[in-house]
Amino acid sequence: MTLMTLVYLIAGLVLLVAGAEVLVRGAAKLAAQFGIPPLIIGLTVVAFGTSAPETAVSVQAALDGKGDLAIGNVVGSNIANVLFILGLTALIAPLLVSRQLIRLDVPIMIGASLVTYALAYDGSLSRLDGALLLAGILAYTGFLIISSRREKKAEGGDEFEDEYGLNEPAKPYAWAINLGLIIAGLVLLVSGSNFLVEGAVQLARALGMSELVIGLTVVAVGTSLPELATSVMAAIKGERDIAVGNIVGSNIFNLLCVLGLASLVSPAAIPVAANALAFDFPVMIAVAVACLPIFFNGYSINRWEGALFIIYYAIYTTYLIVHSSGAPWLDAFQQAMQTFVLPLTAVTLAVIGARAWHRQR
Repeated sequence: MTLMTLVYLIAGLVLLVAGAEVLVRGAAKLAAQFGIPPLIIGLTVVAFGTSAPETAVSVQAALDGKGDLAIGNVVGSNIANVLFILGLTALIAPLLVSRQLIRLDVPIMIGASLVTYALAYDGSLSRLDGALLLAGILAYTGFLIISSRREKKAEGGDEFEDEYGLNEPAKPYAWAINLGLIIAGLVLLVSGSNFLVEGAVQLARALGMSELVIGLTVVAVGTSLPELATSVMAAIKGERDIAVGNIVGSNIFNLLCVLGLASLVSPAAIPVAANALAFDFPVMIAVAVACLPIFFNGYSINRWEGALFIIYYAIYTTYLIVHSSGAPWLDAFQQAMQTFVLPLTAVTLAVIGARAWHRQR
């Protein structure tokens, strides 16, 4: 790996994170000036902004004809969001899970994962597939806005007001300043995505790994940094329910909007690698499904469950690296996974779910 490859990767990540922050602040304040309630801003602008790096990278990769990076970025981000970020956040402080999240958002996350897998099962994501996914995120966002407005008390409004200064009096020419922030954020995102995609391609060539594996690991974790920062800070501040909602919402957005937009703007249908369909998509779906019994168990995520998430992410990443490098002990690793790890996981989740169901009754 050359020095320039490292420079591309670091510069890309820094620009992406900075661009997302600047874009969200400018857009949130500009929306507030037009009288949009803080909760609606939180459900749309802020939620979409945390996934801006994934959007920028996947769209840029699709435009460059690097479909493996576009797919790997989204699938890998969704896996990393739950196993790594949620696991790390739960280690800091046990997390609370709202009932609405279990009844609505987690099933939607599972459904979006299954729909995306079904659309990609023929080996590609076409513009029609992209349009269907985008229609899904529009319907989901519209439902969130309508349901939040029907609530008698908008929860979370103060949080967004304080975080983004939405309750401060508008300064002269504030609209121009906020518009400038939006433009600056977009420029940083585009520049960062260019750097990160180029660095990822160079890294894959240097290490002899596929672009899919680099997208599933390095790029996926890098573009998930805003979610990591948001969830960890929410846990530290004691806003333990926000940390979980941020991850679930981001995963839904990644599948429906990021992949949908990338498929729509791509010059040709985005090819989906057979390895991704055989392994990575099922892992993403399994991770989403596993959230139900764990979240349902006392409506919380305990520290030991967070540690379990991180261990599984380490196993998943190790498998990707071992499989890509063709290590001689790959067969033994796969045998151990199939014989011990996966059956034990299934039994553990079944017991957790059964106990939670029994307590609810």
